[in-house]
Amino acid sequence: MLELFSDLSPALAITLVLSLGLVLAFEFINGFHDTANAVATVIYTQSMKPQLAVVASGIFNFLGVMAGGLAVAYAIVHLLPVDLLVSINSARGMAMVFALLTAAIVWNLGTWYFGLPASSSHTLIGALLGVGVANAWLNNAPLTQGINWGKALDVGTSLLLSPLLGGVVAALILLALLRFRAHSNIHRTPFQRQQIEGRKHPPFWSRFMLIVSAMGVSFAHGSNDGQKGVGLIMLVLIGIVPAKFVLNLDSTPYQIERTRDAAVHLQQFYERKAPELSALIAKMPPKKDTGRFQCHPLATAETANVLAGLLDTTDYHKLDKQQRWDVRTDLLCLDDAAKIALKLPGLTAAEKAHLTGLRKDLTATTEYAPTWVIVAVALALGIGTMVGWKRVVRTVGEGIGKKDMTYAQGVSAQLTAATAIGAASVFGFPVSTTQVLSSAVAGTMLANRSGLQMSTIRNILLAWLFTLPVAMGLAAGLYIAGARFFG
Repeated sequence: MLELFSDLSPALAITLVLSLGLVLAFEFINGFHDTANAVATVIYTQSMKPQLAVVASGIFNFLGVMAGGLAVAYAIVHLLPVDLLVSINSARGMAMVFALLTAAIVWNLGTWYFGLPASSSHTLIGALLGVGVANAWLNNAPLTQGINWGKALDVGTSLLLSPLLGGVVAALILLALLRFRAHSNIHRTPFQRQQIEGRKHPPFWSRFMLIVSAMGVSFAHGSNDGQKGVGLIMLVLIGIVPAKFVLNLDSTPYQIERTRDAAVHLQQFYERKAPELSALIAKMPPKKDTGRFQCHPLATAETANVLAGLLDTTDYHKLDKQQRWDVRTDLLCLDDAAKIALKLPGLTAAEKAHLTGLRKDLTATTEYAPTWVIVAVALALGIGTMVGWKRVVRTVGEGIGKKDMTYAQGVSAQLTAATAIGAASVFGFPVSTTQVLSSAVAGTMLANRSGLQMSTIRNILLAWLFTLPVAMGLAAGLYIAGARFFG
């Protein structure tokens, strides 16, 4: 890891340390902000002692990050338009990183202080969108070009639907338990259990399921939210030390050959479909000339030809610094061209599968993360889990429903959250642990006819409502100020 600082000026070395520190601080805060939701029910129902619960949750968060993959990491990164991603090594690129991280940290700390289970994912995505819009405004380009709106729509859909589905599924699980285990003491609250039976802890199987589901939520949280930190660190490393990180220098000759072949096949596809693609691209909003590098879809054949020449090697170490950057830039542009080609009307299923496969091969050596990056994020998230949990636990356990939470409600909510978040991580959808679990708890309260405390629900909804615009505004303002200061 120390080789990161070789050949760096003191100013760049300090910038690198600050940038990495901000990302890890964001993940640390994410740990004690979001994962309080994961341990809320297991602590509230007295299934585990708080100290043991948060330590166990931290361990499972760590494991979740290590096993989570990178699909969500790069889903977040690609919210930014390609033109900004290929300029990440500029002063504006660094201003972007500082702006979005500072905005996300400020809002996360504010909502945590007031005990509101707001979403770190929602916050980060809002900050990314704010930076993209501000970048377009600075370049006098249409605001619609400031964000990868296709990816933003996918992410927004997952953030919107996941809590709704969480509430419905958790309610259905509880209704099934009420129907088939109507007289079980799983439907008692901790207070009722203690008053009636004189016992402090839940029944064995209830306690077992509460603990297992809580650790499942923690693991799923790590696998989803941890990836966002990984993606941010890769943005920082590519911006400050591009020679070492623009490409995966440990790529095998086979991976490099597959990447080269994908470029050639995309070139051939564009040549075959030249008239149709030209007509499709002509209908797209023209990009304003900002004086900086931009991808040109109509030049895809030429770009692929140049890239094929650069990739006439079996080892990325043999490329010099500029060649590595050129390869990354061309790969990003070709991936963007493949996305455009997928919008072509009348494509057969085989052609769509072909283009999807080409995109996977084109990004195989750019969408990666070194092991030390994943470990660092896992540690930050895991350690953050072990502090600051009390405020949000109280809100989830007692503040959502008018009556205390039963063991069955805790199990139903946590099983739903663990399954939903885990599935989202596998398919590359960034979702909010906070939103899914809070909605699942609310769903069980409605199914149990416990009623909802509308004051708490109102505060949570207001936090959700304002998270996106506030994060966007903060990040946009900070980015504009930083871009003007650094030139």
